[in-house]
Amino acid sequence: MLTAMQGEMSREALQAALGLLDRKSFRERYLKPALADGLIEMTIPGKPNSRLQQYRLTDKGRQWLFQHTEDDLR
Repeated sequence: MLTAMQGEMSREALQAALGLLDRKSFRERYLKPALADGLIEMTIPGKPNSRLQQYRLTDKGRQWLFQHTEDDLR
């Protein structure tokens, strides 16, 4: 999921980028774990159910992505 993120993205956009159709499964398997691990963050943390909610990489997420992309190049 982190490799598919481009700036700030809605849940729908992230889900589409990964080619996943089931909203509940996406939330449970991808979105919640990434939020819990601090790899992504909400743009409106005070309103998690907002229709305008989007997600973006945190510094930790960018670092993880950089390290794993670098490993792939070796």
